[in-house]
Amino acid sequence: MYCSVICLKVEILEKKGSKLTFLIEETDMAFANSLRRVMISEIPTMAIEWIDVYENNSALFDEVISHRLGMMPLRFDPKKYNRIEDCKCSGKGCPLCQVVLVIDKKGPGLVTAGDMKSSDRAVKAADPGMIVVQLLEGESLKLEAIAKLGTGTEHAKHHAANASFQYYPLINFHGTKADMNRAVKSCPKGVLGIKREKLVLTDPAKCDICRSCMESVKGVELKWDDSRIIFRVESVSGLEPEYIVDNAAEILREKAQEFKKNLDKI
Repeated sequence: MYCSVICLKVEILEKKGSKLTFLIEETDMAFANSLRRVMISEIPTMAIEWIDVYENNSALFDEVISHRLGMMPLRFDPKKYNRIEDCKCSGKGCPLCQVVLVIDKKGPGLVTAGDMKSSDRAVKAADPGMIVVQLLEGESLKLEAIAKLGTGTEHAKHHAANASFQYYPLINFHGTKADMNRAVKSCPKGVLGIKREKLVLTDPAKCDICRSCMESVKGVELKWDDSRIIFRVESVSGLEPEYIVDNAAEILREKAQEFKKNLDKI
């Protein structure tokens, strides 16, 4: 897969649930960090913004319940909703920029994220089992919440993902076979192995360059290739990690175009 703008080679190393690991080649730290920052704080996500509590005689104050709901990740269709400031309703609020979520439950029992009834069936809690509050006999919770799109630059509840990166590790070895075996055993991640009588990294993406092998065995030299970068992205929102990466690349492209446009005016 190649980026059409700056021709970076991208290879997917692992995809597991909400986590994605991929390799970018022919790049540098400046680009990688820009991509990381956009993935964390500039991807629009949906979260609860306003809450009207009509009834709450549980052990938790209205503010505590509101905070829990506000920080709860929501799944949604990013193609269906607009930012409220960009919507045709001019910020008044409509089904194209807002979603209404309702909780109406009586005790005894737990109130979970799955108890929220949504005006859009596609919008729901990313984890329905997240606990809101426990209700005892005679207690009840009734509220109405409104969710909208926002970015991590506005509030932490809109952070789309945790993202990190590292240089691609490289290993060289000069020593005996016994030293080679000792080096393999010294790796706390178990990513060193022997292939064709050479010391190799069996899974470079899992090597965090801790240098335990270098400290344990002389002759081991661990370096890195700063033109190849391993990215790890974990979605903490209702969005898929692949979408977060693609959308971040698109946002960077738009920023670059805007910069070029303004530069041409000088």
